[in-house]
Amino acid sequence: MAKNIEELQQIIDDSSKIVFFGGAGVSTESGIPDFRSQDGLYSQKWKYPPETIISRSFFDADPKEFYRFYREKLIIKGVKPNAAHYKLAELEKAQKLLAIVTQNIDGLHQAAGSQKIYELHGSTLRNFCMNCGEPYDIDFIANSAAAPDSLPHCQKCGGLVKPDVVLYEEGLDDNVINGAVQAIAAADTLIIGGTSLVVYPAAGLINYFRGKKLILINKSETAADSKADLVIHDSIGKVFSQIKVN
Repeated sequence: MAKNIEELQQIIDDSSKIVFFGGAGVSTESGIPDFRSQDGLYSQKWKYPPETIISRSFFDADPKEFYRFYREKLIIKGVKPNAAHYKLAELEKAQKLLAIVTQNIDGLHQAAGSQKIYELHGSTLRNFCMNCGEPYDIDFIANSAAAPDSLPHCQKCGGLVKPDVVLYEEGLDDNVINGAVQAIAAADTLIIGGTSLVVYPAAGLINYFRGKKLILINKSETAADSKADLVIHDSIGKVFSQIKVN
C-alpha cells in the first residue's frame, strides 16, 4: 500500500489538470449507505424493490409511496464531508483539479468547499415545483411527511414538488453531461474513486479520457482495472487522507 500511495502522490504532483470521477463509495465513509453493497439500499427489504420505487413511472403512479421511501432512505441529515471530499476541495483550491464528476446526490462535495462539480444524477438539496418551477430546499421535502396527504405541494400554486434527482427511466441533463465530457477530455489525469462503474450512461463517460494517467481507487475490482495505470483496492477516504497537496 505504501508504494501505491507514493506512486499516487507522484502522479498528483506531476498533474495540473486532474478530474475526479466518483460514486457512492466516496460518501459511505460519511455514513451514507451505497446502493449495491451488502449493506446498501438494494439489499434491504421494502414493499417494492428500490429500483422500482425510484423510477419515474412509479413516482407518477404512486407519489405517496415514493416519498415515504425517499424521505426515509435518501434524505440523510447530519452527515458531513470526509477526507476524500476535503482533499478534492484542497486540490481544486491549489488549481490542480479541473472538476469533479459525481454520481452522488448528497451535496457533500459542495459542503467540503468544491466549486466545479458535475452532478450526473442531480441533488437532494434542490427541489422544484413541477407546475411553476418554484424552488424548495431539502427541509421542505423532509417536512412534507406532516402534510395531510404526505406529499410536498408548492406553496405558490399547489403543484407537486419533485426532487432534482435523476430517477430511473429519466435521461441525464445534457448540459451536465456535456460539461463532464469536456472536463474529462481535457484532463491529464483521471482519478476514478468509490464506484463500481456499472451504472450507465454515467460509467461510459470515462471513455472520453485521453490524458496520461488513469487511476482507479475502489474497495472491489471493476471492469476498468485492467485499463488503469494505478489501481488501489481500498477506501477512497483512507487513500486520500495520506496525500499531500503541494
